[in-house]
Amino acid sequence: MVGEGKRAANVPPTRAPNTALTLIAIIGGMNTPTRAPAPPATPDFRQYIRTIPDYPRPGVRFRDVTTLMGNAEGFRLTIDAMAEPWKHARIDHVAGIEARGFILGGALAHQLGAGFVPLRKKGKLPHKTVRVAYSLEYGVDEMEMHTDAIRPAERILLVDDLIATGGTAQAAVKLLRSLGGDILGAGFIIDLPELGGAEKLRDLGVNVQSLVAFDGH
Repeated sequence: MVGEGKRAANVPPTRAPNTALTLIAIIGGMNTPTRAPAPPATPDFRQYIRTIPDYPRPGVRFRDVTTLMGNAEGFRLTIDAMAEPWKHARIDHVAGIEARGFILGGALAHQLGAGFVPLRKKGKLPHKTVRVAYSLEYGVDEMEMHTDAIRPAERILLVDDLIATGGTAQAAVKLLRSLGGDILGAGFIIDLPELGGAEKLRDLGVNVQSLVAFDGH
């Protein structure tokens, strides 16, 4: 018993917590401002796009998106950015214009949880089709889609790589609407605003979104 008492006597006394200091520390922490995370920087899509002068004829600067599609980061950022305006729009189908619109449209349909509809040149689809003719710079062409590809009032997003004069995109709008499609918008990587195609689509009541604009042709 004596030994136990000696050991107990040698134990240092326990200090009571300083409540005032604890409260000051808590209040000080509450008053410390927190910074909101900075928004992600908008990608510079121009760095992925190759410009080829005098193609397909002298005076034309061809904007080649195959370099963008061939770059894993560039392609992923492109699809993410093109999908962003429509991620809460409950898109039923993404309609892609032949041919680069197929690449973009399939990826966007996957991203948005939608189906994909190909809009093809005449004679390329095997089942019953509906078609529309449209003017080109040096003639007339036709675009078609399967008659059962969409149902009336379904929510449609139209996509292609580039909007220039807008003739092909206008024909696509007409074709989709002929089957009762509700076109919520049209998405493009590139807009050439001097050629007026995007404005022509807006005149048709279509919400046009593009990632980058280039001057000239």
